[in-house]
Order: sequence, then C-alpha cells, then structure tokens
Amino acid sequence: MRPLSEQDIRASFINCSKGEAKRLSIPRDLDERPWGDLDFLGWRDPGAPDRSYLVTEHAGRLIGVTLRFPSSQRGFLHRSMCSLCLTTHSGSGVSLMTARKAGAAGREGNSVGVYMCTDLACSLYVRGKKVSEAGGRFEESLTTEEQIARTVGNLSSFLDTLFV
Repeated sequence: MRPLSEQDIRASFINCSKGEAKRLSIPRDLDERPWGDLDFLGWRDPGAPDRSYLVTEHAGRLIGVTLRFPSSQRGFLHRSMCSLCLTTHSGSGVSLMTARKAGAAGREGNSVGVYMCTDLACSLYVRGKKVSEAGGRFEESLTTEEQIARTVGNLSSFLDTLFV
C-alpha cells in the first residue's frame, strides 16, 4: 500500500458524512507504518472502543470505511477465525465488524458485516510479521503471495457489498 496522508484518509470515507470524517481520530504514527507490508490501513478509535476504521485501494480509488463492533468480550477458550486473512484467535481476537452501506442505503440504516481480526492487523498476520497470541494460522500449501492475494480478494468482496 502507498503511504497515505491525513487528508487522503479523511477524503476517502464512503459510509459517513464529511463532518464525521473530519472529526474521526486518525493515527498519529502514519510516518511509522510499515506501508510496504499493508494491504489496508486499519485502526481502532481510542476515544470510541466500539469503532474502527479501514482505508484501502478498491476499484481504482481510495476507499475508507467506518466499522463498528460489539464491545462484549468472549471467553478465553472460544476461538474464531478472521474471514479476511483466515487467522484464528482466542477470546475477543476476532469481532463482527459492521459497516453502514454507502449512499442512500446507508442513510436508511442498512449495513453489512464481516468477521475480522479485532486489531485489524490481517496484512501482518498473513506475512508472518505478527503472530496471534493464542490462536494461529493453519499451515497452508499456498505461497505467501497467494495468501496475500486471497486476503485482498476477501476484503474486496466485502467492500463490494457496501455499494449493493
């Protein structure tokens, strides 16, 4: 992923108003992000524990999405799998992230959801740069590049549902 500026990020959001995009919390460490290892920029809002954000290239343009997830914690023995990167986590390591749809459907309250790594570090898990504490990744016959392509494809499929 190419490095993004705060202005790029704020202008990319498709499922919130311009005012909401202007007020949302942007990571302060943009210069320190491992951009070459990211398929998308994802972060949690420190001021709103049930809110996350995701920004990525999709269909030739930069797309930003606001996500919400339940703040309830699952038991430590419970395991779940991220539907983007297929990393398993125990406890609350995977959350159902919901996003309002873009346009009129979103204004009417329609939303879609996807089970994702709660820390939004899918790109780093796939590349082996971050390891799930109690969960893990299954050993696969796919190369890392093929796993990255699958993760990007899964994300793209989710983003496509925001426009339907």
